[in-house]
Amino acid sequence: IKNLQGFMEVGHLRANAALLEQVSPVLGPFIQGLSGRKLSIEEDSDAWTDGEVLYLPEMLARLENEQENFQLYKAIAVHLWAHTRYGTLNVDPQLVLSSCDDPLRALQWFQVLETLRLDAHLQRDLPGLFRQMRRLQNRLGDGEWAASLPEETGVLQDLSSSVHDSLRLLPRICTEAPPALPCYAGGMDPVKAWQARELRLLRDKARFRDALRVLADDLWGDAPEEQLPEFSLQENEHPADPDELPELELIVADQVMPIPEHVRQLITSIQLDLTEIPEDYLVPAGEGEYDPSLLEDESLDPDDVWGGVYHEEGAFFYDEWDFGRQHYRKNWCVLRELSLQPGDAGFYGRTREKYRGLIHSLHRTFEVLRGEDRMLRRQPDGEDIDIDAFVEALADMQSGMEMSERVFTRMHKDERNIAVLFMVDMSGSTKGWINEAEREALVLLVESLQILGDRYAIYGFSGWARKRCEVYRIKTFDEPLDETVRANISAIEPKDYTRMGAPIRHFTRMLEEVEARTKLLITLSDGKQDDCDHYYRGEYGIEDTRQALFEARVAGIHPFCITIDREGADYLPHMYGRANYVVLDDVAKLPLKVSDIYRKITS
Repeated sequence: IKNLQGFMEVGHLRANAALLEQVSPVLGPFIQGLSGRKLSIEEDSDAWTDGEVLYLPEMLARLENEQENFQLYKAIAVHLWAHTRYGTLNVDPQLVLSSCDDPLRALQWFQVLETLRLDAHLQRDLPGLFRQMRRLQNRLGDGEWAASLPEETGVLQDLSSSVHDSLRLLPRICTEAPPALPCYAGGMDPVKAWQARELRLLRDKARFRDALRVLADDLWGDAPEEQLPEFSLQENEHPADPDELPELELIVADQVMPIPEHVRQLITSIQLDLTEIPEDYLVPAGEGEYDPSLLEDESLDPDDVWGGVYHEEGAFFYDEWDFGRQHYRKNWCVLRELSLQPGDAGFYGRTREKYRGLIHSLHRTFEVLRGEDRMLRRQPDGEDIDIDAFVEALADMQSGMEMSERVFTRMHKDERNIAVLFMVDMSGSTKGWINEAEREALVLLVESLQILGDRYAIYGFSGWARKRCEVYRIKTFDEPLDETVRANISAIEPKDYTRMGAPIRHFTRMLEEVEARTKLLITLSDGKQDDCDHYYRGEYGIEDTRQALFEARVAGIHPFCITIDREGADYLPHMYGRANYVVLDDVAKLPLKVSDIYRKITS
């Protein structure tokens, strides 16, 4: 009421404006798709970046409609991203502010020069988007903003130029008033950006060295420090484009080691700040060398296993069998239970439709299995005479022996008391048709198990070395078959490696807590165990898995394996026993056979 005119103006602006809260769900993934460090988006009164966060205003209403203002948001966000990607923030702000007598003018000119330089890079790397940025300039009347710049600034349009070229030009041109910047150029706060960079360098170095420590511990265990091999990084292929970050490979003991995605992101972040990885970053951190706060995210990420102490919260510890030493490595493996993001909602229904005829047949088969009555012979009472028992009893009586009273038959209906846990291989090797067949097989299974009424649970398993053994909750014993479970089955997808010992021990513990007369642990897998650890591959992994299965049998649990590995006959008898596995020679047969196999092993 006191400011009615202002209220009406703001209302008119918002009617045509693009609002940050509405555009950030689109801008966020778009910025994440660009190369470089992952950046988040937050609200601020001005547009600027500290190298980790893009700060944008609450709304933009400089253009006539919401769509055009959204395009302006995108142009500003991309130009701020360019600050982080092409090194604008990698210069000490004191060098900038002291270049002229007036620090404010020095900062304004520095921003002008960097805008000119970044435009050249964007024109080359994102030409379509840059043309759109030029159209926005023309619409808002600042299309000729660079025309009044001194001729010597043309050097910044050379793609080999750097932020230091802008810094060298500053003292020579900052005597005049700077021109107005184009509409998409945000502001700068070099002091805050430099402080964020200094903290980021400390954090990235600590996390990277701690990641190397975890890797060394995984691969070499308790070996003396002087026996540990050196780590090094080498370029996989030198990029032809000087702006492109070289792809690096991690070399350990003359072998190329796979780099987890979160560690690769650390490498990218360090490259953006320092252009290369310094030698002192390649030395694994000593225990307790860094402040724990540098190794932890603001919110604990259960997927971040390279944070050093991640496994101290909410994880399970399991022994691992070392067949060479013939004893257990105590609390050697760290396992976490994780949830799956819901998958394709239509997959379950499409599979039911695809196998509609087979499902009807399975229902009839399992209904017979569920309602099957068993005739008990030689009973002391019952509904009918057991002819064979009566003849034997009559012969005994005629020979002078006492006649047996157990000459009746009685129909007995078995009460099923079975608990089954399906452990589904989600290793990277299941990518493609194997993963599709596993999911289809599970759809057929759960449809059949609903008829039987057996208690069952479904978990996926994968992992990366001993400190990242992961199982994924698809269905617990207490959950009904609802939309959540169906979505979880659809979400089963390939992950990392196949370290089987720890998941088997974990599922054994779970089955021990279930009250059931018969307990089954059924594995759906495409082959034998594997991991990035050099020692787990081959005999070591086979023996650890065999020992875990032996522990399950001692606990009264019956393991069974369904695999499509044609070489499985070489190692499966050793691990599971000759009658406790089946090898399918064709992945396409998995959905058709798995329900039949289940019926046989539970009847």
